[in-house]
Amino acid sequence: MTTAEEGAPTEGLLVPPGHGRVVRTPAQHVTFKVTGAHSRTASTFEVVVPPGFDVGAHVHTRSEELFYVLEGELDVLAFEPRVRTPDHWQRWESRSGGRVVRATPGTVILVPPGCPHAFANPTRTPAKMFFQASPPPDHERYFEELLKILADGGPPDHRAIEELRRRYDIEQLTPLKHR
Repeated sequence: MTTAEEGAPTEGLLVPPGHGRVVRTPAQHVTFKVTGAHSRTASTFEVVVPPGFDVGAHVHTRSEELFYVLEGELDVLAFEPRVRTPDHWQRWESRSGGRVVRATPGTVILVPPGCPHAFANPTRTPAKMFFQASPPPDHERYFEELLKILADGGPPDHRAIEELRRRYDIEQLTPLKHR
């Protein structure tokens, strides 16, 4: 990307299929497509969600997120529940009667700041989603550090994840899980 004298971009960014910086662990596979180095408004990732992965319900006070399911199926939550129980967000219900949705390819989920949300892959097949977080680059740094914690393939270190999330504007409501 080049810039003119006044600092405005004069060329866009093109990331071909299969390109981007990849961070991979047994729990997740994240490809960074657009980072804070390229955009002032959002970071963009392609995320492969393995069978059994559950990000856990959480909320951000400043970040807005957009998810677009490309392949597979995910259980998705994006509402304030009647009661925030410490586990099993899949059973939560909104004040208006909304429930967790099985998201299939083509489903878009927009999560404004302050809205509890979660996703999990309850199937036996990996799912793939486009994920955008605004503002950048917090989610980039968060993913890098989270994937280091999950890299050993054993049970997640919940205390390390809790501290990491606290630093990156993530209030964890239910635990992250993966098999």
